[in-house]
Amino acid sequence: MRHVFTIWCLNEVNFETLKLTVAASTANSIKGSKLKLSLWTRLVGSGPAHVGLVFPKSNMQSFSHVLRSSIHFINHHIPTLERWREETPEGFEFTLKAWQLITREAKSPTYRRLKKKLSESEKREVGYFKPTPLVKEAWKVTLACAEALKARTILFQCPVSFRQTRENTSNLEKFFSTINRGAFTFCWEPRGDWEGEIIESICHAFKLWHVVDPFSRKTVTPNNCYFRLHGKTGWRYQYDETELEELAAMLPKAGSSYVFFNNIAMTKDALRFQELIHVQGNSAGKER
Repeated sequence: MRHVFTIWCLNEVNFETLKLTVAASTANSIKGSKLKLSLWTRLVGSGPAHVGLVFPKSNMQSFSHVLRSSIHFINHHIPTLERWREETPEGFEFTLKAWQLITREAKSPTYRRLKKKLSESEKREVGYFKPTPLVKEAWKVTLACAEALKARTILFQCPVSFRQTRENTSNLEKFFSTINRGAFTFCWEPRGDWEGEIIESICHAFKLWHVVDPFSRKTVTPNNCYFRLHGKTGWRYQYDETELEELAAMLPKAGSSYVFFNNIAMTKDALRFQELIHVQGNSAGKER
């Protein structure tokens, strides 16, 4: 059994304070674990479970897993990614978002981060999995980045505006049926108003992991979980013990699961959750 747990922070405020908090919490609550730091994500490993935080690049020597969300916004040079890969130890895993030119239309404010500005005609060709040369090129870039990082998993995160229409569904299906996917695991987050049956049909047809906040919506791929928790009532929410136990019960007994905490108490909640999983694992072992 192997579960992967991570926190996705939205910003890098109070980096040193958060760094020390995680290090201290880890030393006190997870015996023998290693604090692992990367470009954006910091993971605390303890056997099969991992917890992560998003941080700037430094001290990457002992990391094991990282989500690279910046590739979603910026086209990095391959040599830079290869250097990142070389700087990480054996067993380190990168996971990344597909480039936003695939999933988001150019009117999204996130395009402000794009180094090369698009022309008016190019803006009409990007996003929503459109069957255009630019979207195809964006996938080639994403694939090259994933290969350079030796990533295993790619997240296709769609905006709420990507709704269940005939055109969007057709474009998405055509995209996943024609691209070179290699051996990568694909995760799809449809945040718009999509029917569960349609999501399930698409995930089954194209072997996608359904990405959800499990307290807002059930995944249609319960044996392949990729959870992103935003807080039941918003970012300032903190999960209680009962909710963390409920979350743990949602995970499959075998295989890998990804759990991203994205709330104000993400550090504490993730460490508490990892400790819960650790205790449950030890109890199950003793019963056997």
